[in-house]
Amino acid sequence: MSRELGSFYRSLAEDTDEQVLTPPDALRRRADRRARARGTVTALAAAVLVVGTAAGSQLVLAANEHSHVVTPGSTPSLNTTSPPTVDTTPSPAATTSPSPVGPSGPATTPSTGKSTTRSGAPDTPTSISDRAFFTQPAGTVAAPPAFVPEDALPKLCGARYPSDESLVQRRTRKLVYRNPDTPEGHVPDGSYLHSVTIYRSGKAAAWLADLRRAVQNCPEQERVEGVVSRQRLLNSGDFGDDSVLFEMSEPARDVNGDPTGGNDVRLIRAIRIGDVVTVLWEQGWEGTSSERSQVDDYSRRAVTAIRRWLG
Repeated sequence: MSRELGSFYRSLAEDTDEQVLTPPDALRRRADRRARARGTVTALAAAVLVVGTAAGSQLVLAANEHSHVVTPGSTPSLNTTSPPTVDTTPSPAATTSPSPVGPSGPATTPSTGKSTTRSGAPDTPTSISDRAFFTQPAGTVAAPPAFVPEDALPKLCGARYPSDESLVQRRTRKLVYRNPDTPEGHVPDGSYLHSVTIYRSGKAAAWLADLRRAVQNCPEQERVEGVVSRQRLLNSGDFGDDSVLFEMSEPARDVNGDPTGGNDVRLIRAIRIGDVVTVLWEQGWEGTSSERSQVDDYSRRAVTAIRRWLG
């Protein structure tokens, strides 16, 4: 111990009323212990800091991999990310000028309550109304019209019509007529089978083509034993959207079946109106022949009735 320190302790001892002081060596040892204790605490604090840092890193990584973790007692953070910007600039189609309306715009058709196709034409019906059949001229009805299950056409050498596979519905009505100058109570002058047929869209024209081909392929046939009928196409004229007219001719016979030297001629006309076909088959009465003027008149009436029915 230095001389100055020893002198200091002696003076201090005299001033403390003979109180016992800790020797300098003991003080030095105590100071060394405190220093070692402070080092230990510092080391422990550093270790705790390292562990805490590592734990915090693990929590940050976990938060990045998963959704937000809310610890008890903490307040969850709100997502304040701004919403994505939406481009509200109109597309070229939206900026196209609207079609004019009114007198300078396209014409509009008031609703009729009927279903129409894209072209504006009425849809093809799926059933045939009585309104599709025409009314005979006044004073020519020899018997009330009646619906019958008979064929719409005469047999033509056993011809088949592939387009009939597209047939939707067919109705046939028998008309019995007399000429205006025929007395009341006299036998009728003739009769018709009048049929109306609906075909699937676009198939009615194919049926008329099948009919033309059948007539051309059957120039003659034995209709009944010993009676040969001859068929040929005629110029049909302007009826409906398209039409076919042909005749069937065979030797005329009296009531006893004997030839009279003349011919009985039957006229048959098929008319297409859209997907509907109407056929007028004049069948005569007791050896009478068809009159072209009457067949034409009934044909026009038939077209008018169907157009009115189709609307």
